[in-house]
Amino acid sequence: MSATPESPESSEASRAPFRVAALQMVSTPDRDRNLADADRLIAEAAASGARLVLLPEYFCFMGHKDTDKLAIREPYGDGPIQRFLADAAKRHGVWIIGGTLPLLAPNPAPEENRVLNTTLVFDPSGTERARYDKIHLFNFEKGTESFDEARTIRPGDEVRTFEAPFGRVGLSVCYDLRFPELYRRMGDCALMVVPSAFTYTTGEAHWEILLRARAIENQCYVLAAAQGGKHENGRRTWGHSVLIDPWGEIVAVRDEGPGVVAGDIDLARMASVRASLPAWRHRVLDCA
Repeated sequence: MSATPESPESSEASRAPFRVAALQMVSTPDRDRNLADADRLIAEAAASGARLVLLPEYFCFMGHKDTDKLAIREPYGDGPIQRFLADAAKRHGVWIIGGTLPLLAPNPAPEENRVLNTTLVFDPSGTERARYDKIHLFNFEKGTESFDEARTIRPGDEVRTFEAPFGRVGLSVCYDLRFPELYRRMGDCALMVVPSAFTYTTGEAHWEILLRARAIENQCYVLAAAQGGKHENGRRTWGHSVLIDPWGEIVAVRDEGPGVVAGDIDLARMASVRASLPAWRHRVLDCA
């Protein structure tokens, strides 16, 4: 059976700019308050014309201690956070990439108190379309700052992408940003997303550099939604949620505080960058 030819109208629609948005939040130890804040920002993004909305890492909860997230972990497929994401996507008629939420790890080892730090993707009908479990776990020691995600998070082990109306979207989370081989293994993407909760220290030093590098290397758009501000638990996150184009130029950015960062995925712009500097076609080494 031969494929049905694409109509000129549908072909034109697939090439039209597609508006996306990143939400910046300053999440709290109160899950329900965070969900209400996220819903307000999703509504704001949708009202501005965004058709895909990215939430930050830990959008639903930032506790006083790392172990606090164990109390709100959910089994995969059901729970108030997952129901919120599916319902918000349907009510607002947008694709939602749900930052991260804590999911129960399957087959836990005896006395294991760890979760999966998981991104779930829902389409405008509220149907789940993709899942990614964060692979690289943050570990940082400097002065009074001390982080070791492996104490409470079990790493994932699979690279994940999904097909959006404008092309392939690659999924990553926060510390993944420092590992370019992950992004190469995503293949030919139109957009790569990075929901994050970068610390102020590491963000000030490396956030923009790494995001622009991933966009330039892969000649695609990069959308990063961040936690950005002083949290009730005393932690300070860097913020600077941003959309970066395939040439590495910043399309839109928000420094600190809750809000929406929006811009267009322009496939003509991506094609132009790749035509003038065809680095994507010049790759030789296998990243597997």
